[in-house]
Amino acid sequence: MNQIERPGGRNLVQPQTYEITFLGQAGTTLRAEFEDCEVVIGRGTTTLRTELPDRGALSGLMERINGLGLDVIDVSLVASLPRR
Repeated sequence: MNQIERPGGRNLVQPQTYEITFLGQAGTTLRAEFEDCEVVIGRGTTTLRTELPDRGALSGLMERINGLGLDVIDVSLVASLPRR
């Protein structure tokens, strides 16, 4: 993913991994809508896991989900390991 850099090579924005869970178990057609995400089917829920470059990308993904009429029940930022 792209990172925004400032002079001197330090990154201002690091990509973040998110998990978004909605009600219902996504079938093949719905999973195809999210081929850019890891899709995990649970008991009565579906969780999308993806790395996004910024909050604008998160907003875009949420708009896609809402546009499909899906009921989001959780959005989580997944803790990342410290970079060395």
